[in-house]
Amino acid sequence: MDFLIQNAWAQAAGQGDAGLINLIMLVVLFLVFYFLLIRPQTKRVKEHKQMVGSLAKGDEVVTNGGLLGKITQLGDNFMTLEVSANTEIKVQRQSVAAVMPKGTLKSTM
Repeated sequence: MDFLIQNAWAQAAGQGDAGLINLIMLVVLFLVFYFLLIRPQTKRVKEHKQMVGSLAKGDEVVTNGGLLGKITQLGDNFMTLEVSANTEIKVQRQSVAAVMPKGTLKSTM
């Protein structure tokens, strides 16, 4: 049965630099996550917050749900969009995905 199980032999003493190498790899991994994931996400959040803060009556916007409309009323948390003639809906300000150029709504109707 010895041919199925390998004998365990004692290994030579390991080097003391293994802890330092593991610490350096952990720091490098954190830096990669920061520059590839965390930093771009915080930049996008900041830009979106600035865009939502600069919304004004008459702007044409697209919501996260894909609705294209013109802002008719603005509140602190909600706004009213005119999506077609005599059709208005109330949506949250945070649901705005993009501000469109003026005249976009007329060209789609």
